[in-house]
Amino acid sequence: MVALYPWLVAIPPLLLLGAILAPSQFANRRVRAVRKTVQALAIVAFVSSVAATFQLALFGTLDIALIKANGAGPFSLGVYFDSLAAVMSLLIGFIGVVITRYSSRYLDGDPRQGRFFRWIAFTLGAVLLLVVSGNLVMFTLSWMLTSLGLHQLLIHYPERPWAVWAARKKFLISRLGDILLLIALSLTFYCFGTFEYGEIFEKAPAFREDSSTNAYLVSLIATLYVLGAMTKSAQFPFHSWLPDTMETPTPVSALMHAGIINAGGFLVIRLSPLVSVSDLALDFLTIVGAFTALLGAVVMITQSSIKRALAYSTVAQMGFMMFQCGLGAFSAALLHIVAHSLYKAHAFLSSGSVLEGATGAKVESSINPTSSRALSGLAVGALASMAIFMGSLWLLGIDLVAKPGGPVLGVILVVAMTHLIWRANLTGSRALRMWGIGGAVLVSVGYLVAYLTVDRILSASVSNQTIQFSTLDWVMAIFILFGFLAVFALQAMVTTGVDRPFLRAFYVHALNGFYLDIPARRITARFWGHESPTP
Repeated sequence: MVALYPWLVAIPPLLLLGAILAPSQFANRRVRAVRKTVQALAIVAFVSSVAATFQLALFGTLDIALIKANGAGPFSLGVYFDSLAAVMSLLIGFIGVVITRYSSRYLDGDPRQGRFFRWIAFTLGAVLLLVVSGNLVMFTLSWMLTSLGLHQLLIHYPERPWAVWAARKKFLISRLGDILLLIALSLTFYCFGTFEYGEIFEKAPAFREDSSTNAYLVSLIATLYVLGAMTKSAQFPFHSWLPDTMETPTPVSALMHAGIINAGGFLVIRLSPLVSVSDLALDFLTIVGAFTALLGAVVMITQSSIKRALAYSTVAQMGFMMFQCGLGAFSAALLHIVAHSLYKAHAFLSSGSVLEGATGAKVESSINPTSSRALSGLAVGALASMAIFMGSLWLLGIDLVAKPGGPVLGVILVVAMTHLIWRANLTGSRALRMWGIGGAVLVSVGYLVAYLTVDRILSASVSNQTIQFSTLDWVMAIFILFGFLAVFALQAMVTTGVDRPFLRAFYVHALNGFYLDIPARRITARFWGHESPTP
C-alpha cells in the first residue's frame, strides 16, 4: 500500500489533463462516450483523494520526487501531499463529480458539448495538480494550465461578444498574475537555492529575525506571491473580471466560484511559513482583503441579476478569506474556503430552480419597524450575540486572545449574529425570534467546533508562528472593524426601508461597482483594439 500512495495522488490529475488529447471534432461526434469518460475520471479522482487521505493518516505527509531527470538541476516532478492538500483534493474531487454530472443535463443538445467536457476535465486536472504539486515550479505550471482551461471554458459561446470580452479581460489579469509568480519564483531560487516546499519552509523562519539584505528580499518574495494570489482570487483592484464572466455556462460558473477562485487562497495558505515572515505581506493581505470584502458586500446588495450578485458575494468572501490570512488565521481561512465552496457550488447549480420557483411569487415584507423598535431590537440582538459567543468560548475552552486574529474575527462573528437575531426580532413573530436565537447558537458553536477541527488537522501544514500585533496593526484593525460595522448599518437601513437622498445616490454608485472596473476595461480595449460591448 505504501508504494501505491504516491500514485494515488499523482495519477488522477494526469488522467484528467489527458482528456485534452481528444480533438474537439472527435469529442463533439462522440459526445456520449466523452461525457461518460469524463464523469468516470472525476469519480476516480474523488475516490483516489479519499484513499490517499487514508494513506496520509497511516503514513504521514508525502513529499517525493517521482521524476528527476539527470542534468535537470533543481527541477523535478513530484507530489507534496499533507493535510492541507488532502482537504483541498477532497473538496475539488467532490465538486468535480457534482459538476460533471450536472453538465450532462445542462448541455444536453449543445453541438459543442464534447469540446466542453474535454476542457472541464482538463481544468479539473489542472486544479488538482496545483493542489498536490511537489514544488513551486510544478505549482506555477499548474497555475498557468488552470488559466488556460478556464479561458477555453469562458469562450464556450464565441458568438456572445460580452462573454469573449470578459474572457479577454480575465486573460490579461491572469497573465499579470503569471508574471508576478515567475518573478517570485526566480527570486525564491536566488534566495533559497531550491524550489522544494520542505526546504523553503525549513529555511524561511530564520529570516524573520534577520536584518540582512536577504531578509528584505524574502519579504519582497512573499509580497509578490500575495499579489499573484490576488489576481486569481479576484481581489481589488483585480476583482472586476469575476462579475463580468457571467455569460459562461452555469457549470463553469460553479467550478470557477467553488474551485478555481480558491487557488489564490490556497497559494497563501500553502506558503504561510514564508508569508508569515513578512509583515509587509501580512499587512497588505489584511488591508486589501478587508477592503475587497467590504466592497463586494456593498455592491452585492444592489445587484438585480442573481448570478452577478453571487459573483460579488464571491468577491466579498474571498476578500474576507484573504483578510483572515493577513491576521495569521490560516486555519480559519481554509475553513472559510471549504464552507464557501460548497455553498457557492450549490447556489450556482440551483440558481435556475430558485428563479423558476420565484416566478409569479408575491413578495410581502413584514419588516417595517419604527426607529425606536429597530434600535431596541438591535440592542437586544447585540447583547444576546455577545452572550452566545462568550458562552460558546467558555463551553469549548477557547482562549480567544491566544488565537491568531481571534479578537478581530470574534467581533465580526458577533456582528453577524447580531444581524441574524435582529432580523428575526423585527418580524414580530415569537417563533422566528426563537429560531433566530437558536440559529445564532448553532452558528457560534458550529463555527468554533469546525475551526478547532480544521486547526488541529492543519497543525503541521501551516505556519504556527505567533504574529505580534504592533500599535499600527491595532489601529488598522480598529478602522477595519468600523468598516464592517458601517456595512452592517447600511444593510440595516436597507432592511428597515430608510429612504434618504444620499442613500439613493450611494445606491447608483454601488450598482455600478463604484466605477472601479473602468481602468481594466480601458486597458482591455487598448490591448484588443476595440471597446467593450454592452453586457
